[in-house]
Amino acid sequence: MAFKVAIASGKGGTGKTTFAVNLFSSINENWTRSVQLVDCDVEEPNDLLFFPNFSVKSEKPVEHVIPEIDTAKCTFCKKCEDYCEFNAIVMMPSMQYATVNKDLCHSCGACFVACEFDAIHETTDTIGTVTNYNIGNEMSLMEGNLRIGSPLQTILIKDLKNNLVGEHDILIYDAPPGTSCPVVETISDADFVILVTEPTPFGVYDLKLTVDLLREVNKPFGVFVNKAGLGNSEVYEFLKAENIDLLGEIPFSKEYAGLYSKGEIVRCVPLEFAKVYKEVVEYLKKLN
Repeated sequence: MAFKVAIASGKGGTGKTTFAVNLFSSINENWTRSVQLVDCDVEEPNDLLFFPNFSVKSEKPVEHVIPEIDTAKCTFCKKCEDYCEFNAIVMMPSMQYATVNKDLCHSCGACFVACEFDAIHETTDTIGTVTNYNIGNEMSLMEGNLRIGSPLQTILIKDLKNNLVGEHDILIYDAPPGTSCPVVETISDADFVILVTEPTPFGVYDLKLTVDLLREVNKPFGVFVNKAGLGNSEVYEFLKAENIDLLGEIPFSKEYAGLYSKGEIVRCVPLEFAKVYKEVVEYLKKLN
């Protein structure tokens, strides 16, 4: 059974992806176990940007089942509309009109149960793709990519995780930012969660929300501070008061930011920063 580590953050821009790709690289260098990076930020996957020498191993479309209403059989009783918890069905009996909004449908099947007239049948809709990449040195990256405009991130993330290719000892989930359903789906089977934050008022506020979420779902976690030296000491006071492990910190550095902007953050990480990631790897070894 793979050891699963999710990298999350309460807000965007904290350096979550920077941390995820560097931790992945550090594990590959400092731990004699196979590791796979999984980009679960399906609305804007960008882990691949840091591995330019990639090749596609496989790609598959992700489809979900949606209902289609046969208006020739439909009596327009509106029972299916009443059953739909996601307001995906619109019915106007006076106009003999019925339709399904595929972007609101969650494939729950309630409408099929509701209909007593065999007026609803299944069809499918493609919501995105799952791609498996070879990123060099026998390393693997899997990515979900949501169709633009689709709100069904959670369904795609679930499919991505269910279709991981190959046997790996460690999985690194790069989660979407925030605390909504896609994040909950990403961390649902994680053995440990690392929260990446920044020492700013916004960073601390959203960190607190994410800590509340992880405690609600009973997930063990620690915190990594990026851009240390900016803002104030509130984040450290919060971690001490709540008895939360500080796994490490990376000082704010224009050089480091420059490497990130050019996509070289993995290949050219400064030695003093590489040591910080190695310390996080040693922390994870103790958990596993």
